[in-house]
Amino acid sequence: MAKTQYYVASSLDGFIADADGTMDWLLQFGFDSHETHYKAFLADVGALIMGSATYQFIVDEELQAWPYGDMPIWVLTTRELPTAEGANVFFTSESPEVVATRALAAAAGANVWIVGGGNVAAQFAGRGLLDELIVSVMPIVLGSGTPLLPLTGDPRRLQLLATTPFDGGAVGLSYSLS
Repeated sequence: MAKTQYYVASSLDGFIADADGTMDWLLQFGFDSHETHYKAFLADVGALIMGSATYQFIVDEELQAWPYGDMPIWVLTTRELPTAEGANVFFTSESPEVVATRALAAAAGANVWIVGGGNVAAQFAGRGLLDELIVSVMPIVLGSGTPLLPLTGDPRRLQLLATTPFDGGAVGLSYSLS
């Protein structure tokens, strides 16, 4: 059965970006040891959902090719954004319920990845629309920044599904939210 997954890297103290909103701190770790894990994850993904800041960050990187091929991507936004060359993007301000339904249908049995954006992931989790949290915990403490998953309300207990040690001290953790 297809799942909606939030796959992300985080500091040990729970931040996905630093106080300036950048992820420069993450680049020091390299990703050779994560590449196999990432490719296996991506092979099971059929659609993506991201916030406008994550989308703009990717566009601003001026990559030689769009990193997600023709996979359909829903970008949650209320503002005008450029369409990246080669991207199959749907800009929307629809509710998470509508976006989840559309993305799961487009994924055609594959998983949906919520890419970056703790606030976006929290919107889906808060409505019971997020099935898994897959986080690579990096061995660094940032002290402040963009929270991993800024949920409000009652605490939520997660069920550990898997752990994956990576070179350099990072640890992959997979949790079920359902």
